[in-house]
Parts: sequence; C-alpha cells; structure tokens
Amino acid sequence: MALMQINVIPLGTGSASVGEFVAGITKALAREGVVAKLTDMGTVVEGEAGELLQIAARIHELPFLKGAKRVVTQISIDDRRDKRVSIGDKVSSVNRRLNVADGSA
Repeated sequence: MALMQINVIPLGTGSASVGEFVAGITKALAREGVVAKLTDMGTVVEGEAGELLQIAARIHELPFLKGAKRVVTQISIDDRRDKRVSIGDKVSSVNRRLNVADGSA
C-alpha cells in the first residue's frame, strides 16, 4: 500500500482562488470511492502505487475540463512494501513518540 500527496494547481483561470477546482477534485475522488484526505496544502490519497499514478493522471485533467488554460500537478508517492500503511499512520506514529493523545502537538 502506498500514499500519494497530490497538489493540482490550475493556472490561467482569471482568479487567484482555486477552491472550486479543489472541491471538484474532492468530489471526483469520492465518486470513485478513493480513500483521500484533504489538507490545507494538498490531498493525500492511499492505494497501490500504479493505481495512484492513474488517479493522478485523471485528477490532472479535471481543471482543464473547468476552463483552466494550464495545470501544474505535483505528486509525491511513499510506497512502503514491508507493511500496510493508511492515511494518518505517520501522524499517529509521531504523536505516540511525542506522547500526544489528542493529535495536537
């Protein structure tokens, strides 16, 4: 199981706001049944590495369908093969080391 952080940046939209584009991407992921978590700086998605690359390709196209003239997509994939990982596992691991019970550091 792997984790992917993806940031899709639509350009040439006539506005500095990207919220509508992010909302559209979030809805598309939910429709596909993709396990994802929206964060302030991107979206984290879990799945098999090959599947994540296919998801990234589909997500990259969505802003073009909504009128963006240019799209910059950044992805980072952490593909761990020695154990199964899920969204939140890394944060939980660090919080255990910090002896934090409620998730705030």
